[in-house]
Amino acid sequence: MASSDDNEKSLTPVDFIELQQYMECSTLRVRDVIKGFYPGGRLAQHTSGECIDAEGFCLFLKTYLEVDKFPADFCKRLFHYFQHSEPDGSTKSPLPKGGGVFLRDVSCYFSILEDGQPRDKLEFTFKLYDKDNNGLLDSSEVDRIITQMIRAADYLGWDVTELRSVLEDMMKAMDVDDSGTVTLEEWLKGGMNNAPLLVLLGLKMTEKDGQHIWFMKHFNKPTYCGVCESMLLGLGKQGLRCTCCKYIVHSQCANKSPDPCARTFVKSKQEIGIPAHDWVRAECNSKCEVCHKKIKTLGGKRCVWCKEMRHDQCVTIGLSKCDCGSLRDHILPPWAIYAVSKEEDTNLLNVTPDGHVLQIVPIKDTHPLLVFVNPKSGGKQGERVLRKFQYLLNPRQVYNLFNGGPAPGLHFFRNLHDYRILVCGGDGTVGWLLDAMDKENLQVRPPIAVLPLGTGNDMARCLRWGGGYEGSDLKEILKEIEASEVVPLDRWTIQVIPDDPKEAGDPIPSKIINNYFSIGVDASIAHRFHSMREKQPQKFNSRMKNKLMYFEFATSETISSTCKRLTDCLSIECCGKLLDLNNASLEGIAVVNIPSMYGGSNLWGETRKPEGSPATELSDFITDPELLKDISQDISDKRLEVVGLEGVVEMGQIYTGLKSAGHRLAQASQITIRTIKALPMQIDGEPWMQPPCTIHITHKNQANMLMAPPTKPTGFFHFK
Repeated sequence: MASSDDNEKSLTPVDFIELQQYMECSTLRVRDVIKGFYPGGRLAQHTSGECIDAEGFCLFLKTYLEVDKFPADFCKRLFHYFQHSEPDGSTKSPLPKGGGVFLRDVSCYFSILEDGQPRDKLEFTFKLYDKDNNGLLDSSEVDRIITQMIRAADYLGWDVTELRSVLEDMMKAMDVDDSGTVTLEEWLKGGMNNAPLLVLLGLKMTEKDGQHIWFMKHFNKPTYCGVCESMLLGLGKQGLRCTCCKYIVHSQCANKSPDPCARTFVKSKQEIGIPAHDWVRAECNSKCEVCHKKIKTLGGKRCVWCKEMRHDQCVTIGLSKCDCGSLRDHILPPWAIYAVSKEEDTNLLNVTPDGHVLQIVPIKDTHPLLVFVNPKSGGKQGERVLRKFQYLLNPRQVYNLFNGGPAPGLHFFRNLHDYRILVCGGDGTVGWLLDAMDKENLQVRPPIAVLPLGTGNDMARCLRWGGGYEGSDLKEILKEIEASEVVPLDRWTIQVIPDDPKEAGDPIPSKIINNYFSIGVDASIAHRFHSMREKQPQKFNSRMKNKLMYFEFATSETISSTCKRLTDCLSIECCGKLLDLNNASLEGIAVVNIPSMYGGSNLWGETRKPEGSPATELSDFITDPELLKDISQDISDKRLEVVGLEGVVEMGQIYTGLKSAGHRLAQASQITIRTIKALPMQIDGEPWMQPPCTIHITHKNQANMLMAPPTKPTGFFHFK
């Protein structure tokens, strides 16, 4: 039975998950935090030589993780974890004296886990341990770095039994002159050529064509290495798998010249438009497309583009022409992308990390899909979706929005006239893309589909893409995109002019309305939620916690009624006509562009016209209550709907379906709102507190969106 002392020397999987949640909420870098512990820093009193004491360690965690309170028992376990040298119980590194922990070791550990470029992390760790600044690391310092890398790998769920030998072999190879020391140049060169280390340091993109993009994976069934052909053994994450071609290797085999990954473009113009298979070694548990016999383990290959599988000996027998399979309409194949000289194209946006300049040639009767993924959306969902699309499509058409935003992808596709866009994320991600498209001045406005990640997702809901991706087969979603129809989406410009320019208010989050704008009770709840999340991000690290916190703020708003008698504090003009609000007792005003708010609430409600009734004539504005009863919402009619809310209770009733809608006040093509006191406001879910002002809302443009096909009935009792 393990002793309590043993438990303090190790962290449980639950501890790792909790620490990861804290780190995801932090915006600081280790290199900035540790400066406070250097001589003359504000926390230097907690430093003794190279070590920090228990109180200093706790302050390091609070500062780095940006929290006011950190669980004392968790802090104690982490402190003892760093006091104990090795995850496997050995003590190769020197133990700190006086009961502290080495600041360098703590800093190295957390810097490995941060987001960032591997080269930057390697350089930082080198300088961190080069304590005499002579540009050299000796064997003991290198061993301490290995220790922290092993710790980080353990944190990430790797099976570390083989990793230590891989890293030690790499360190020995770095010391080319056998001097017992390593220079910065040797350190960087060795590190950037070691596949397992690059995965550990968080390499997110390929640096040259044909290079695998590895990630650690746990395999729950017998799996074999493509290099040594031995089975992957061990607990946790036993090996590496390529994101793009799913080639699998042991960690120690990744550096032994495995088969290259598939090409993503052609290097000469003679190869343009010539469709050819790209075969990779694969675990083919199916029949050969040529001889129709079963393929044994590691006895076959798979085409990266059409996914066809063949025996090794059947690869040259079958047809050499590739049709890209069932995803032909979406894939941008390598024979449609070619390299040109830098003299032909001087735009830096087209230069790949390995120095190529690429251009696209249109493929007849296809609509290549440009995919943008927000990896931060929906917890880990975004990262998984990114990897899946890099496998299903050409990685050159799949973009991580945290690597330069939408601009590089939009520029790369600029010469195509018939393509679609898929944006994977929440409403904020959709708005980010639409703003970027405005700035790019594109020749064509490609239609956009939405794969909703996270919660809310009002835009995706009204376009029938659903309220959140639940892990379904992405190939089915791609089929739905093929069957979707283009609908224009109105977008609106909002101009906020303060009555007193000197009166400070919060920054206005956006100048564009895609979904809705609101003032009053709903914005008040959102503003309080947003403010608390800024101050204490650790309390908002799960969907359930977020919903409970939101419910708490809504409950307190019900009691306090901070927006009572809202109509006494503002006036609304529709196309110059003042809206009569004297008979309304409202705590919220919403100006809506789409039929979804708060994650699915339709404030305007459904409009059911009697059969045979004449269509309502479209007018610049309508305020007559009787006429408004027959008005339906249309995201393409260049009109906004104005809805009144009585309070939190009514919002809840609409959300749960106990009430069909709010109070229809107007429909208009231009709206002006004037306020006489500071009020909470929000645009597309982004809240702020606004001093007295005048607000002008006018039509900006229309974006081409893709409406998903209607949902098919799923059972006998489906009547919709």
